[in-house]
Amino acid sequence: MARFSEEFLMELHARCDIEQLISSYVQLHRRGKNLVGLCPFHNEKTPSFTVYPESQSFFCFGCGVGGEAINFTRKIENLDYVEAVRFLCDRFGLSMPSEGYDDSLAQKRRRMYEINREAAKFFHNYLFSPEGKAGLDYYKSRGYSKKTLVRFGMGYAPDDWRKLIFHMREKGYSYEELYSANLANKSEKNGKINYYDSFRNRVMVPIIDPRGNVVAFGGRVLDDSKPKYINTSDTLVYKKSLGVFGLNFAKNTKEKTLILVEGYMDAISLHQAGFDNAIACLGTALTSEMARLLSRYCNEIILSYDADEAGQKATKRAIEIFSSINMEIRVAKLSGGKDPDEILKKYGPERYRSIIEGASNDIEFALLREKQNFDLETTDGKLKFLKRAAEILAETNNTFAHDLYSSRLAQELSVDKNTILSRIEGIRKRRNAASNKEKFAKITRESVSSAIRETAADGASLRSVNAQKRIIAILMKNPDFLSLIEDKLSKEDFTAGYTGRIYEVILQKIKNGESIEFGFFADELAPEEMSSLVGICKKNEELPATKKEFCDCINAVIEEKSKERRKNISAASLNDEEFAKLFKKKTE
Repeated sequence: MARFSEEFLMELHARCDIEQLISSYVQLHRRGKNLVGLCPFHNEKTPSFTVYPESQSFFCFGCGVGGEAINFTRKIENLDYVEAVRFLCDRFGLSMPSEGYDDSLAQKRRRMYEINREAAKFFHNYLFSPEGKAGLDYYKSRGYSKKTLVRFGMGYAPDDWRKLIFHMREKGYSYEELYSANLANKSEKNGKINYYDSFRNRVMVPIIDPRGNVVAFGGRVLDDSKPKYINTSDTLVYKKSLGVFGLNFAKNTKEKTLILVEGYMDAISLHQAGFDNAIACLGTALTSEMARLLSRYCNEIILSYDADEAGQKATKRAIEIFSSINMEIRVAKLSGGKDPDEILKKYGPERYRSIIEGASNDIEFALLREKQNFDLETTDGKLKFLKRAAEILAETNNTFAHDLYSSRLAQELSVDKNTILSRIEGIRKRRNAASNKEKFAKITRESVSSAIRETAADGASLRSVNAQKRIIAILMKNPDFLSLIEDKLSKEDFTAGYTGRIYEVILQKIKNGESIEFGFFADELAPEEMSSLVGICKKNEELPATKKEFCDCINAVIEEKSKERRKNISAASLNDEEFAKLFKKKTE
């Protein structure tokens, strides 16, 4: 782990305001002296993510993630420690130290960015060479202009097994680097490894992250052969579950919404037609991680998936995911074509714009979809549809939506509005009761599991586990209490989760006269350990600390260890027959 000077870290955290940092990713609301919001690291509808400006820290009481500015940046941007520090330096106008830290992983990432950028240049230049005519003809048949091809850096992979490899080797990149970047594959025959190009005879689209780095590629065949698409697998700089095409352009749009389509070819067509807020998933279904990423850039998503059955299933799934993070959703009902690209070609941008402007919200989409399953000309069909409609409306807490749609349904189907509202309320009460019961059961299970996990380590009791955490919390508030410990406890005496490692680091910092503010731990503690430290401190924050309680906690841990040693000595003194009898008695 890198070790930056205390002076540098102090300057970094002085400049880096955690409220300003986190509010660019999470919508925060003030609650007293702290701020709360929906956690960006797990799905939740009730805010449990808390930012503490006084200590420049954060903690989620839902998933247990916590830390300070560096830990937040590592988690939200998927960076290592040094990269996170560099990111914060760039953002808050501070120069990185020129030496004194391990930059090896960051160097590997930068090297891979260079490799991808050079490969993108190769594919792009090859497209406009005489040998790239097949790829250029394909793009022309799709209606893409040269301006669009240049803007998106689109290219063509030669119909050759090693052309890219030869080019990249001349530029100084190794076979293993190309393999790691997923630009080359390898096979082994007679003990010899052979490398060959991953992409051949395909039109190529570079995938660019929001910071402008080429992180991956998508390759499409020129005909209908299979597989139609090949995309870069996960690498050091690319994670498919976070891959969103076009976000590097769409994040700068003046529109308040983003249009999400199924494929990057559709997204490119929309950009060419003037819809600069179009984005697409990359070779995978929408994930919760993608949804949380997109929530940083807009408040509303318009889903414009294909009109076929697969597209409608994907739409339904996307609604569930975006709803889980309280994202506003509208659904475009495509008519006149199977996908956005076909509609643009047949009718032009204005037709598609009218479709987008007339997009329904998630409730309307669900009601319209459900309506198709029933014959509303019959009484039985009406009754069954109304039951499903009430279940759909009961999903939302919005009472205005209940009233509005109940009025519409009542008028359309000639029924009493209050009957529909009553049905909705009944469903909601039953669901809330079931949900509360499940939540209580889950909390109980998790509490018991947590207690079992922590007390299981070396057979520690719950009293000892709580004492270990209190020792850490009290030391963080009162480093002068260190004299009360002397050499009574060691790292091995701490058995709950990460407490032993955290205790060791705190002890060393106090002895060395170093700061024990949260911002000075991120270079020595792993993200999980950092989360544990902040969690322990925040859960114990309101409890007053006295020297007597501190000593009582120390004694509780010592007593537990003494008890454990006596057990071990007793067990060790038994002969084989006595030990077998003891084991049998415990298992009966």
